[in-house]
Amino acid sequence: MTRLILLNGAPAVGKSTLARRYAEDHPFAFRLDIDQIRRMLGRWREDPNRAGVLARSLAFAAAGAHLESGHDVVVPQLAVRIEFIERLAAIAAEADAEFHEVFLLDEGANIVRRFAERTELAADPTHVDAHETLAEGNAGLLAYVDRFAALVPQRPDAVSIECVPGDIDATYQRLLEVLGDR
Repeated sequence: MTRLILLNGAPAVGKSTLARRYAEDHPFAFRLDIDQIRRMLGRWREDPNRAGVLARSLAFAAAGAHLESGHDVVVPQLAVRIEFIERLAAIAAEADAEFHEVFLLDEGANIVRRFAERTELAADPTHVDAHETLAEGNAGLLAYVDRFAALVPQRPDAVSIECVPGDIDATYQRLLEVLGDR
């Protein structure tokens, strides 16, 4: 059965890395990165909020189409709005696909450190974008961590994974276990 997997977590927790790994290991799985879609919109920086709404709309359509083709979709996205999560679940149901809501958890200090490291490396343009659009620096980042932490108890059907700092392989194995892959 096809799957729509939401990897939800604070910035820099490893969502995109795990999604990339999952797509590499599962033929034709679609790593649907909404931040990448947003970057494809012309002049998106002039109105990042509107660009985000448009990117999510495009992502919903793409997810549905890909699930209908019989292939998995993995969405690495910080999602604190329940409506977004419920829309993904509905898309999965419409395509007769499983919906997996996975929370990636880590301590705030680790997230702040990784956010700074990835911004400094600038290996992925979306990481630079995230740094540029984050208001209030580390305080803003920790506010996201707090908003995310407040969401977790509201989602009883979601599965939480404690990230293993510095060990993406171990964290990925935990993901596969909760998905029933191994």
